[in-house]
Amino acid sequence: MRLKIIFLSGMLILLSKQTLAADRVLKIYHDSDYANHQLSADAMRMGFLTALAEVEHDFQGVKFEFVEKDHRGNSNRSLLHMRQYLKDSKALAILGGLHSPPYIKYRQFINEQQVLLMVPWAAGGPITRYPSSTNSIFRLSIDDTKAGFRIVEFAQQKKQCQQPHMLLERTPWGESNHKTMTQALGKDVSASVTWFSWNLQQNQAKIMLRKTLETGADCLLFVGNAVEGRVFVEAMAALPKNQRVPIISHWGITGGKFYEQVKNAIDGKIDLHFIQSCFSLRDKPYSENTQQVINTAIHLFPAQFNNPELLSAPAGFIHSYDLGKIFFTSLKSVDLSADILTLRQAIRDNLEMLEQPVNGLIKRYVSPFSRWSEQKSDAHEALGLEDFCMAHYDTDGGISVLPN
Repeated sequence: MRLKIIFLSGMLILLSKQTLAADRVLKIYHDSDYANHQLSADAMRMGFLTALAEVEHDFQGVKFEFVEKDHRGNSNRSLLHMRQYLKDSKALAILGGLHSPPYIKYRQFINEQQVLLMVPWAAGGPITRYPSSTNSIFRLSIDDTKAGFRIVEFAQQKKQCQQPHMLLERTPWGESNHKTMTQALGKDVSASVTWFSWNLQQNQAKIMLRKTLETGADCLLFVGNAVEGRVFVEAMAALPKNQRVPIISHWGITGGKFYEQVKNAIDGKIDLHFIQSCFSLRDKPYSENTQQVINTAIHLFPAQFNNPELLSAPAGFIHSYDLGKIFFTSLKSVDLSADILTLRQAIRDNLEMLEQPVNGLIKRYVSPFSRWSEQKSDAHEALGLEDFCMAHYDTDGGISVLPN
């Protein structure tokens, strides 16, 4: 009789937990620049929701709500979203956006307050390298402690660039790249730098380019986003043909309507390449796994995926999908009836100890994250230098990735 009572009590507890979980709504905040870089924000949203759609049935009827939080390129608005997250008993994690400055500026706050932040785009090197074993930021994206090496390698080996000139956004993101590119160029190459600010005007860009080219620069290493990238590309296209030099760029230019705006300037006039992760929706034939992902995305977002090869800001979709797959795999072993603080902590711990391999678009992830330490500074980076390639726009606006 006692065994029956114990058994029944256990069943009631289990059923109670399942009932609590089944009635639960859990939120994913998306802190991103929907106002100025909507295409990249939408790509990240679609990637994460595609990953969710593949596994949603595994979570005991829990409803997941994806909440768009537009920070409009303003770090203080990003901080506001973090504070809202901390007060929201349903908010499970934050999916980051394109811009690095808010996550560098508020890195200490994020980790001290244990904001569970997943980063599928922002590339600033310091973001994941908070000096604590309880680091709460996980990234699956380009990493600027390595990106500069790939960009410089391409400039020197593929473009035979002898006198590179760095053209960098004056933000922590630009400063991070300046450090890495300078290191990549080495002591034997003296590369000068020009800093620019947001809201750059065409006449300012022309003056900067003229002064840069007067120094003998034979290529530009560019770090900026789509808005400023457009200004510089158009300024370069306006120069006489014999004065134009190759632009080897960070991937920030791919986050907005850049190609649509500079198509005429690029076509036959500008030699432009930029860094991407080593997977392209233009690489066919698709693997069985890739085709399944695309089929799911087509079902969810038929208008945007009527031609996957021409998806805008494809890296946002690719990275966010892969990061979402890893996130939801770590969530499967968590008691979903637990309070929100316990849930966040359990997911953070699981991400660092994930043993189950995860099949993504870029690669198959085996233990993508581990506990951070000064000796393991890449512990919260799911991608490495071997996963970074260079790419270019095709004439139809699609992005083709070049092999390393």
